[in-house]
Amino acid sequence: MKHDPSASVAAIPRPSACPGLWRVVSALDGGICRVKLPGGLLTSAQARAMAEAARMCASGVLELTNRSNLQIRGVREGEQSALVAHLLAAGLGPRQAAADDVRNLLLSPAAGRDPAAHLDTRPLADRLLALLQDTPEFHALSAKFALQLDGGEALAMLDHPHDIWLSALSGGTQLAFGLAGTPRDQALASIQLEQAEPLVKTALQLFLELAGEHSRMRQLLAELPRADFLTRLRARLPFALGASPVAPQRSELDGAALGAHAQAQPGLVMWLAGAPLGRLEATQLWALADLAETEGSGELRLTPWQGVLLPDIPATRQAAVAEVLTDIGLLLDTRAPLARLLACSGSAGCAKAAADTKVDALRLAERLGLNGPAQMHLSGCPRSCAAAHIAPYTLLAQPGGRYDLYRREQGQAGFGRLLATSLDIDQAGERLAAGNSE
Repeated sequence: MKHDPSASVAAIPRPSACPGLWRVVSALDGGICRVKLPGGLLTSAQARAMAEAARMCASGVLELTNRSNLQIRGVREGEQSALVAHLLAAGLGPRQAAADDVRNLLLSPAAGRDPAAHLDTRPLADRLLALLQDTPEFHALSAKFALQLDGGEALAMLDHPHDIWLSALSGGTQLAFGLAGTPRDQALASIQLEQAEPLVKTALQLFLELAGEHSRMRQLLAELPRADFLTRLRARLPFALGASPVAPQRSELDGAALGAHAQAQPGLVMWLAGAPLGRLEATQLWALADLAETEGSGELRLTPWQGVLLPDIPATRQAAVAEVLTDIGLLLDTRAPLARLLACSGSAGCAKAAADTKVDALRLAERLGLNGPAQMHLSGCPRSCAAAHIAPYTLLAQPGGRYDLYRREQGQAGFGRLLATSLDIDQAGERLAAGNSE
């Protein structure tokens, strides 16, 4: 990726609570530097650079985010400039310094590899990322404003709401289009593939004109009906929008589908592995880079389930690769307790958290064994930083390190229905392991 000369260590980030490349946000365990990865892609050379930067300038801990990005925790005072310089030298910065915040485009980690896909989304994704970065007016978008481009892959995250989403229809020449939702929702319209860039550009311009103090599409649409937004959008486009397509039925896989999956390319597989509680040590990331080079194509794809996809593995080598992944410390069994748990940084890293969720999650994993729900989210506060979607079950920390237990149910707002209050982690584990969630 080519970088503008202004993308320098001296770049001045705009105010925001969200970490960025230049905006290292303070936490209880040190600074947090977030690196946004195009489509979740990290080359082996870049992975080594991040591992080295985390070791030299920070705690050596890296955190995988629910947007397929990677952040370095524990950045030490006085090391910020050296850290950023190291990352920029590895090509991990934006095309222009002012565009760092707006590189929010989610793809399937299996883009270009998934045999179920209707479209290889990567070429369009490159053009949309260039549009976001090269259009100065779009640099005013919130650091949380995000787009999703879905190719119809089986390995897909369809539970994270995005401000604008596009989803490939059968045949790959048309896309469904929606706002403030996911490809599971009813689309507003359909477009031809070649119309995607002008549609997104016009929709973003219209949002910025109408948004006022609102930073997200859902906030604007709470005041302005979708039909009104769509009418205004139609009036600005040089082409007609197609009819809203019927949402296709699809049986997608998700981050729980750990293991080897066949690629569209004959004789190759892709390994989906989980990072325990969404974290890697620098030595683990370095080992993954070596594995990607020796057994694959030198690519790592981070996933929105806080895991890693290793593509382009010869099917004859999948057992050998699994052994190395296990030795590195990654999760390959969907039944493993830690593969079913999400946890934020907790009180060890965040002043807003009411409990040490990472430590409690390890204790809960011991309690659950192979029993318990398919997914459990431990959230230190109501912000739900570790999960952009609502998990089937949530333990929400309360003052004193205890938890309220919720179950997601249709029609229930927030985390769902409150099942129990003021549980310690052992009580929660006993209840969940016994299947007594009522």
